[in-house]
Amino acid sequence: MRNLLKLFAVILLMGTTASINAQTLKFGHIDLQALVQVMPESKTAQTEMTGFQADIEEIFGGMQTELQQKYTEFEQLGEEASEVKRNAKITEIQDLQQRIENYRATAQQQIQQKQAEVLQPIYKKAQTAVEEVAKEQGMIYVFDINAVIYKSNQSIDVLPLVKKKLGIE
Repeated sequence: MRNLLKLFAVILLMGTTASINAQTLKFGHIDLQALVQVMPESKTAQTEMTGFQADIEEIFGGMQTELQQKYTEFEQLGEEASEVKRNAKITEIQDLQQRIENYRATAQQQIQQKQAEVLQPIYKKAQTAVEEVAKEQGMIYVFDINAVIYKSNQSIDVLPLVKKKLGIE
């Protein structure tokens, strides 16, 4: 009786292993950057970012012009100007340089925040479409091709399927 139970357990284990091995595991890959670039929303986001950066550069350019004027004023003081006037101009120039540096750091942060704000919905839409296609195709993983070290021929490129899902040609 014991031998019969052992034999039954071995047959059951072999059957389970065979059924697991019989399932085909499907993997996919996608170039998420390429997908995002062809999405119509990306053009709108790029236009918005270009305008935002132009506004920042305009302000920065005005500050640079003001700094150049301060330098010119300082040079025009000449040798006969009092030390008090010269020190006052130097202080003005240093203060303006500090404001420019602070603005540059703040502007860089603002650009990064704006880019994240503009691109986040696009990436979310792309990721949702990838998830839907992966589920429809019965895939267990979809890898971003930009982060993969090795890609086999057995992995399915889901970019065309996702583009079709999003209505992109």
